Amino acid sequence: MLGDAWLWVAVEWSPPSYAGFYTRDGIDTPTTVALLVAAPVKAALLWLILRAPKPGPLDRRAKALRGLLYLAVAYALVLWYPISLLPDAVVAAFQLALWTTIDVLYLLVIRWRSGMLRAAAGVMFAIELARMANELLDELDLPELGSSDIVEMGLMLCGVASTAITVIGQRRDGRWSRGTQAAGWLSVGIYALTVPLNLLLGTISSGGYLVVALVMVNAVWLVNTVWIAATARELPDGGRPAELPPARRRAIRVAVAAVAVLPITAMIHPEESAHLTYTGWSMECYDRPNFGDLKPAEREAAFLCRARSTEGGAPPMFPDSLSDQAILAYGRALCRTNDRDEQKAILTRAGSARPAWGADPWDLVYVCPEIIGATNPELLRSTTETEDANAAYIAEENAKCRDPWPRTKGAAQATAKYFLFVDGDPGYLVQDPADAAADKAAEQATDKAYDDSARIGVAGSAALIGHVADVTNLCLTVKAFRTAPPRRTAGWDQVNEVPIVSRSGRLTVPYMGEGGEVGAGAPMPNLAIAGKGRYRLRVYVRVDDGEEEEHLVVVYPGASRKRLKLKP
Repeated sequence: MLGDAWLWVAVEWSPPSYAGFYTRDGIDTPTTVALLVAAPVKAALLWLILRAPKPGPLDRRAKALRGLLYLAVAYALVLWYPISLLPDAVVAAFQLALWTTIDVLYLLVIRWRSGMLRAAAGVMFAIELARMANELLDELDLPELGSSDIVEMGLMLCGVASTAITVIGQRRDGRWSRGTQAAGWLSVGIYALTVPLNLLLGTISSGGYLVVALVMVNAVWLVNTVWIAATARELPDGGRPAELPPARRRAIRVAVAAVAVLPITAMIHPEESAHLTYTGWSMECYDRPNFGDLKPAEREAAFLCRARSTEGGAPPMFPDSLSDQAILAYGRALCRTNDRDEQKAILTRAGSARPAWGADPWDLVYVCPEIIGATNPELLRSTTETEDANAAYIAEENAKCRDPWPRTKGAAQATAKYFLFVDGDPGYLVQDPADAAADKAAEQATDKAYDDSARIGVAGSAALIGHVADVTNLCLTVKAFRTAPPRRTAGWDQVNEVPIVSRSGRLTVPYMGEGGEVGAGAPMPNLAIAGKGRYRLRVYVRVDDGEEEEHLVVVYPGASRKRLKLKP
C-alpha cells in the first residue's frame, strides 16, 4: 500500500471509509495515484473558489443571492457530509428549498435584457426544480411527477438548459467576467456528460478502478462549484454593457428558444409508444366504483383498469403491449358491435388472450355511456341510485306476496319474497344460525334435499326446502305457533312435516340484507318461540297457473321425529 487514510481525507474531504467501501481493503495503489493527480487540480480550483468577493454596493436581493450561493459552495465542499447524516428526506428538502430560492433570485437579480430570455429561464428553472421535487417525493414514498426513463432524461436535459440560459444571462448582464462565463459553459458540458459518465461508472466492476474513476469525477465536478463561487464573487455592479445590434438580438432569441424548447420535446412520448396508466396489478384498480360515482375525466381510467384486469387469474381483455390510447380506441369499437362474433374479431386483432369472451356492457359503459346506457340504463347509476333502485325493487316484489293464512295469526310471522340464485340454487334454509355445527348441518340438509321426492332435507338444526318450479324467487310466509295448528291442506299442491332442532333457541330464514343477492327480502323472525329444543316444521307448497311458486312454513314445538306427507 502506497496510500494512506490521511491522503484520502486531504484530497476528497470525506472519511477514508468511503474508499474502503469500494476497494474493501482500504486505499490501494491506483487510488493513491489518482489522489495525487487530483490533488493539484482540486487545489487550483479551490483557490479560484476561495478568492475574495469583489467589493461594491449590493441591494437586498443581491446580498441574499450572494449569501445563498456561498451556502451552496459550502455545501458542495464540506457541509454535504454532516447534512448527509440526516434522513434522506430532510436532505432532499434542504436542496429543494435552497435552489428554489436561488433560482427565484437569479430571475430577479440578473439583468436579462429580454423578457423572452427571462421567461425561458423561469421555465427551465421550474423543470429543474421538478426533478429535485421528484427526489423528495421518492424519499417520502409519494407519487412522483414523472417516473419513466424518458421523463427523467427530459428533466436532466432541462437542468443542462437552465445552466446554459443562466450563463447567457450573465453575459448579457455585463457584471460577470469571461472567466466566470467560461466556468459556466464548462459546467454545462460536465452536466451534459452526467448520463454517459454514470453509464461508464456502471460498467466498471473492479472496486479499485471504480474509486479511481470517482476521484477524477469529483475533481471535475468542482468546476461547477467554481462557477457558483465566481457568480457570487462578481455580483457587485460594474456597469451595463452596450446594447446589442438588432440582428444579433434576434439570433440570441432564436438560440434561447431552441435551448428552452428542445429539452421539453424530449419529454414528450411518441404516439406509437405504449403509455400504460394502469396495469392489472395497479392499486388504483382494486376499487370498482359505479359509473355514476365517477367524474367524466375518471371514466376512461376505470375502463383501462377493467381492460387490463387479471382478477381471479383470468387473462386481461387487452395485452400490456397496447397503449392507453389504443385500448380506448378498441373499446369504442367494441361498443359499436352487434354480436359476440364482431367483438371476437376486434379482440383478436388487438392481440387479446381471450377474444371469445367478448366484452361485457358493465365494462364498456365507462368508455361509451351514450351507447350502453340506451339499452342498459341501470349501468349509468351511482352507488346511491343503485341502492335506492334495489330497495324499491325489493319492496315492490315483497308487496306482491300475501299471507295465505290471514286469519290464523302466529306468535311470530312474516311474509316476503325470497330471492334464489339464478342458476343451481336448490332452495332456502330454515336453520339455527347460532349452532356451532350450523354450516355442516346446512351442507348435509342440502345433500338430503336432492334425494327427497318432496325436496326437503333435514339434518339436526337445519332444513333445506327446495323449490318445485323453475323459478328465481318465490313468495314465502313463515309462522310460529305454540301448539300444532290445523292442517288445512286444501288449495296446496303438497304439504310435508319434518322434525328440526334448535340448540341455541333460534330458528330463522336467512335475510338477504343490504347489498345481498340471495335471501328473504325482509327480516325473518325467530321461529323457535319456546327456546331450545325440538320442533316440528310443516311446509306448504303450491304453484299457480303463471308458474309463480308460494311457500308457507309453519313451526311449532314437538318431540316427534317422524317425517309426514300430509298431502303428496
